[in-house]
Amino acid sequence: METSPTASPELLDAVIRETGPNPAWSVLWLHGLGDSGDGFAPIVPELLRPDWPVLRFVFPHAPVRAVTINNGMRMRAWYDIRDFSDLANRADEAGVDESVRQVEALIEREIERGVPASRIVLAGFSQGGAITLATALRRKQPLGGLIALSTYLPMADRLIREATAVAHTQPMFMAHGQHDPVVPYRGGEMAAARLRTLGFTIDWHAYPMAHQVCAEEIDALGDWMSQRFAAQR
Repeated sequence: METSPTASPELLDAVIRETGPNPAWSVLWLHGLGDSGDGFAPIVPELLRPDWPVLRFVFPHAPVRAVTINNGMRMRAWYDIRDFSDLANRADEAGVDESVRQVEALIEREIERGVPASRIVLAGFSQGGAITLATALRRKQPLGGLIALSTYLPMADRLIREATAVAHTQPMFMAHGQHDPVVPYRGGEMAAARLRTLGFTIDWHAYPMAHQVCAEEIDALGDWMSQRFAAQR
């Protein structure tokens, strides 16, 4: 497995893992609040299967910003959170919009590297999952797959209105812990329900866990990714 640094200063810094030369697919994976791209990079060997195509995993680091609910402490975050109790109004819209633009720039770089949008998977956990959904709904060129873990739909009413005509054609894997104290399980269910009203086909999974990722979830995700890769052989 090869490791290479990001080169362009205009883009978010990222941890990059390539499973071989000339990747055929790219997976962009967005971390949660206070974490970094390093947090999910170790998932690669747990997830990989021998029959998969060569992949490039990109784990970007969110910008450092003040987070209101943490007493203004500066940390890596995709957007500010001003009210933890109100899921509907939890996300700072300006921060979400900025992060979507930054993620779109990373997607465009993968396309310039020769990986078409149809072979790019956008994944995210918690805050990163919220940005994944916000990005996906506005895509005019569908991605090859979406992964939203332990997350919710930010700015739901606005994003539903802004959804493109082709957004629903992007396959989606969603998973959530039934005992999640950070993003309540009901928040994930509501996000899936609203996305289904737009026509999304969602592979939904629930696990008896808190705000985390478990081995069974990784196995199920691996099955789903195998289906995505097989569909484009």
